[in-house]
Amino acid sequence: MMPPFETDLLFVAALTFLLAGFVKGVVGLGLPTVAMGLLTLVLAPAQAASLLIVPSLVTNVWQLLAGPRFGTIAIRLWPMMTGIVVGTLAGTGFVRAGGAGWASISLGIALITYAGLGLTAVRFSVPDASERWLGPLVGAATGLVTGATGVFVIPAVPYLGALGLAKEDLIQALGLSFTVSTLALAAALTEAGTLHGMALGTSVAALVPALVGMILGGWVRSRVSEVIFRRCFFLGLLTLGTHLVVRSLL
Repeated sequence: MMPPFETDLLFVAALTFLLAGFVKGVVGLGLPTVAMGLLTLVLAPAQAASLLIVPSLVTNVWQLLAGPRFGTIAIRLWPMMTGIVVGTLAGTGFVRAGGAGWASISLGIALITYAGLGLTAVRFSVPDASERWLGPLVGAATGLVTGATGVFVIPAVPYLGALGLAKEDLIQALGLSFTVSTLALAAALTEAGTLHGMALGTSVAALVPALVGMILGGWVRSRVSEVIFRRCFFLGLLTLGTHLVVRSLL
């Protein structure tokens, strides 16, 4: 028999990753954002990030390998990827003992920022001449947010969207960024002693509902307006982020 806490954790994780996978299936991203936002309502940020590793890694590698030009994109984006690794390893200090409250606040701010960008449909453009120095800075900033919150969309997603990549190249570039972020986060959590056997086993178990959710999301994507869904999604993230910040400050 499993202890009640472990049983409850598996149930919460299953529902969370089913929903997170569903969102990713519909809009192409959002699995770590949704999963971390919901899991940190019942777990410390470092514990929630540990459960994220396997579902995030598998779904993002799947997205990465589905694209047509991995070599070209990897060569173009390697400075940004290097920055992600360095920033993630540096940022994990926020989720260690004594920093859980600040990590929750950081996650809430990241969710609010991400939702605000999505709701306002802000669009950026990066000149070719700026990409060489801006890429590593964006990567480092993304890594710091990843290490502190377990969410790796800010500022990576707006930046990659501003590079003017073709649709399939953009999807593959996002997959590369998310995969590197996940691997760096896994290394940092392992070094910190947070990613241990029990957490890893639960993370493996969470892969099944995440994949089921992705399949369901893909089915819904062809039948429901993505514009309406994305608006509801970002409003939900805005509410969740605000709740995390207010709860941490009280």
